Amino acid sequence: MASVSVDEAMRRAVELAARGLGATSPNPVVGCLLLDADGEVVGEGFHAYAGGPHAEIVALAQAGTRARGGTAVVTLEPCDHTGRTGPCSHALIGAGVAHVVVAVPDPNPVASGGAATLRAAGVQVTLGVRGAEAEAGNVAWLTSMRRGWPYLIWKYAATLDGRSAAADGTSMWITSEAARTDVHALRGTVDAVLAGVGTVLADDPRLTARNLRDGTLAIRQPLRVVVDSSGRTPLDARVRDGAARTWVATAAEVGAGPDGRVDLAALLAELHHRGVRAALLEGGPTLAGAFLAAGLVDRIVGYVAPKLLGAGPTALLDAGVTTIADAIDLEITDVTPVGPDLRITALPRKREA
Repeated sequence: MASVSVDEAMRRAVELAARGLGATSPNPVVGCLLLDADGEVVGEGFHAYAGGPHAEIVALAQAGTRARGGTAVVTLEPCDHTGRTGPCSHALIGAGVAHVVVAVPDPNPVASGGAATLRAAGVQVTLGVRGAEAEAGNVAWLTSMRRGWPYLIWKYAATLDGRSAAADGTSMWITSEAARTDVHALRGTVDAVLAGVGTVLADDPRLTARNLRDGTLAIRQPLRVVVDSSGRTPLDARVRDGAARTWVATAAEVGAGPDGRVDLAALLAELHHRGVRAALLEGGPTLAGAFLAAGLVDRIVGYVAPKLLGAGPTALLDAGVTTIADAIDLEITDVTPVGPDLRITALPRKREA
């Protein structure tokens, strides 16, 4: 096999890391390539599931003795602590790796320090190669660890004129089966799915991740969270069906904001404490408005159907905007056709203080 450059190896490592999305939490996604002394790929791996071997360990196992004197190319700084697995920094040193190339430093104070340990052992360490790409692929975990609450995605479905249901309340199905399948794939990448009690009372959703081809449940299910200030979720609601874990978050348990409803910042902090690093907000329009008004939404994924209703509920209610100057500006990062619908991905722009 021909030798590859460190840059090429990191690009491949980023691709490998993505294979772990939705399965590694509360750990990050990580990819690793091992190059021998001649620059030939002798091992590669990714972190596949929490509690399983880390990417570096998988790659080292493939490389065997050919790792000695070689280069490890890793999307995240090798861990330096013993948890469910041992420190990857020590494993790299023990294998005789001469050079470790890292895309992004580890922001987790419990696990960071691998670069310093490697350097102290005489291993050359290079930081920042394809850092932006690795950041993008691990954005939810990195963001969550740096600030202490989950990366929050607001997902909605609406007609071209912004309606989430018709005037008579019917909403099945605004978007196509292709879009609904895409939503279930999105659910499979997060640790929790949030909905307000109003949505539960109106629509009785399951909030599970399913394979729409045959209706079967995905192996890994996100935590279902009902934001229910006064505990109105019925005992027979489908979110309580046992198909996945469910938490009915009340103001009495989480804490109340000035309006007497669940304190949303406290809710996210508690979810982070429970190991949630990425969460999907699915409904309804009042809860979405509250999260947006509080500046707690990190990404918006909208599924827009080529339909017009002209009346009926809107996808978003009060988001704290009273004049056009206060509008929440968005940076559109992707527009993709999904069946007959459009999936629009956008990031809320940070407002100047």
